[in-house]
Order: sequence, then C-alpha cells, then structure tokens
Amino acid sequence: MSDIEIEKSGRVASIVINRPERHNALDIAMIDEFHAALDQVAADRHIRVLQIRARGLSFCAGADINWMRRMAEYDAASNIADAKRLAGLFEKIAFMTVPTICVVNGPAYGGGIGIVSACDFAVAAPTAEFVLSEVKLGLIPAVISPHIIRAIGVNAAKRLFLSGAKFGAVEAQRLGLLSDVVPAAELDTAVATLTKQLLENAPEAMAEAKELVQFVASRPLGREVIDGTAERIAKRRASAEGKEGLTAFLEKRTPAWRKD
Repeated sequence: MSDIEIEKSGRVASIVINRPERHNALDIAMIDEFHAALDQVAADRHIRVLQIRARGLSFCAGADINWMRRMAEYDAASNIADAKRLAGLFEKIAFMTVPTICVVNGPAYGGGIGIVSACDFAVAAPTAEFVLSEVKLGLIPAVISPHIIRAIGVNAAKRLFLSGAKFGAVEAQRLGLLSDVVPAAELDTAVATLTKQLLENAPEAMAEAKELVQFVASRPLGREVIDGTAERIAKRRASAEGKEGLTAFLEKRTPAWRKD
C-alpha cells in the first residue's frame, strides 16, 4: 500500500496521505511519492480541482522523527538537498494551476501546516489542531515559513514560531490559515459544495486568477502592477474563454466549460 494515493472522480482529483499508523508523518520516500502524485495531477488536463486529504485520525504530524534524526547526520550538501526536496513539495502545491482544497480531518503539525497553508482553500473539522513546535526541538519552521507567513501574516507567524503554542481550528480560521470550519460529519459535504462551486468557473480564468494574486502580492503598488493588471484583463477579454463567458451571460445560457 502506497503512502500517497491518487483518486479521481470526473474532473476532481484527490491526493490522499495514507500513513495513518505514523499519523501521516512525512519522510523522504513519502515526499518523493507526493511530488510524483502532484506531477501526475498537473499533467492531466482533464482535472480542474485538486483535493488533498488524509486517512486516519490525523491530517499530518509533520516530519517523521526518525527521518529528522537521520537528516542530522547528513553532510551539508545532502542536508541542503534533502531540505530543498521538502521545500519543493510546498512550492509545487502552491503553484498548482488548478484550485487546491485541503481537507483537514485532524491534527496538523509542522510540515502538515505547510501543506494546509500552501493550498488555496482549507476546510477543517473542529477537532483539527495545529502547532509549530520546531523551537522546542532546537529547530525552526524554515521551508514552510513562506507559505505560513503569506497565509496568516508576519506578526501571527512570529508569535506562533516563537511560542510553539498549540491552537485550534477556530483560531486557525481567524488567523486565515483555514477558509472554513464545519462539524466533522459535514466535512465531506462542505468540501463537495466548494468543489462544485469551483467546477462552475472558467478553468483558464481560475489559473490566471491564481497567478494574478502572486503577481500583485509580490510587488509594490506602482507602474508595473498597474500596467500588468490592465494587460491581464485585456488578454482575458480577448481570450476564447472570456468571449464565451460574456456571450453566454448575455444569451442567458450555460457556458461551454460547464457542459464538458
């Protein structure tokens, strides 16, 4: 049985973390499987939404302690290469062109929070809890920090990184880490509703909307941003998808992307 599985249903793919006996903790073999699964989903032009799920009581307990112990004995070059492989996993999730939904069924620690924060949406059960306890082990949440800081902001990240304090689903939603918290029995229904909403949208427009956020957020307000956003909307208006969407709206009919 693989530690990372792919399930597909129509235009929806699910990457399922399947190591419940270890609370879905990450090790290098699992990270490589995760990379391969993301590549497979990205290459499938039929897929329009990606869900990331986990089996068992936990979502992801972060890095496997035995793997971390082995990493401490690596030489500098191997240690950096290993860390970059993990960093690349969160980067790959963040830059998926399709919308990503993280289904947080239980606790997420360390790298598990990295997965949550790299996704576009994160829906959790009230039993989900979170902790960035790296400093308690003499470590820092380095490779997940870009995604967490983007999700919750500098001050909140600093407090959580320094304190190593545990926080619950309600606080995680308040901070912006989670997009929604629903009763555990309603988790799948809430994710299905969100997925259906996303499937109604123009797929190329959603991909470009994700890129638009990256473009604007990474630059100061100025000529580059103003001109860049004007160029993007002009390109969208002239695109086949943009023309189809506007025409369908005016003709009061369903756009083509919702029929296939």
